[in-house]
Amino acid sequence: MKKIILSVLVFGLMSSCSSSTNLTDSSSNQSTDSTYGLTEKNPIKVGGGEGGPVSERKYLNSLSGPNGEAVTYDRIGSCCFFKSKSSPMGGGLLDKYSVTYKGKKDTVVLYLNMYEKGKLVAPIGFIMK
Repeated sequence: MKKIILSVLVFGLMSSCSSSTNLTDSSSNQSTDSTYGLTEKNPIKVGGGEGGPVSERKYLNSLSGPNGEAVTYDRIGSCCFFKSKSSPMGGGLLDKYSVTYKGKKDTVVLYLNMYEKGKLVAPIGFIMK
């Protein structure tokens, strides 16, 4: 009986250690594409879920600087019409956000698509919380 309990405890500890390693590995949540979110041709697709601006803010709030710095952002406006089956009107506009964090010398403009859904990762230079 002691061997069974010990085996279960050891297995449980090993399982929890391996899963916590995966949670802290931010590299799987970071894009390797240098254009991801930084161009109108490759916007961040935040559609689905709550929808619209709520999804955009939820995504932006999940970003931080490379060392965990808090990110601030401002909506610049909309641009760049595109056709989309996910939009009730058959197309939409991208939203542009100016994004920065303390210690960053410049701002980055991110392009977000609130109509279409895609895998969400952080653009190069940012990490996801």
